[in-house]
Amino acid sequence: MKTLLLLCSLTWALFSQGQKTPEGLFIGSKAADFKAKDQNGSEVRLKDLLKKGKVVLVFYRGYWCPFCNKELSRFADSLQLIKDKNATLVAITAEKPELIDSTINRTKATFSILNDVGLKIMKAYDVAYELQENVYTRYRNSGIDIEKNNGANGKYLPVPAVFIIDKESTITFRFFEPDYKKRPWVKDILMHL
Repeated sequence: MKTLLLLCSLTWALFSQGQKTPEGLFIGSKAADFKAKDQNGSEVRLKDLLKKGKVVLVFYRGYWCPFCNKELSRFADSLQLIKDKNATLVAITAEKPELIDSTINRTKATFSILNDVGLKIMKAYDVAYELQENVYTRYRNSGIDIEKNNGANGKYLPVPAVFIIDKESTITFRFFEPDYKKRPWVKDILMHL
């Protein structure tokens, strides 16, 4: 009986560890440095961007997400206001680089959009999660193949999140919302820059 109880406890512990829910970095946390290529093939490094001022970091799900496109379009429309606050806007996605062009076509984004190879950035900011099989199947049945869109990044998506990072690499603002339909307003971002 004790062996069965121990086995059940171990199984539950392994299962619950494997199902860790992302929480995102909190205000006051140190932002992880990263380096990745943008849609133009230029290398973007957080440390270099912070030398110029604050960074607004946006995690989005993919070109196929209408809520992401609406949010990125609002940021594209307000980009000069963000720049006027001496800040740089960068978006990050798990989708393959060739699909970033679809995002740009839909949103008119002119800011850097980075493909997160190996989900390194998403994991460092604790926003990555793996789609459950039933959710993945629902997406695929509706014509959205996340695994195909993401390539080696598989069935992972980011929780929609926006972080403002100051010159000392500290998170000073966070919007982290598992409900992908909810997004921050640009005016809220501007108030915190």
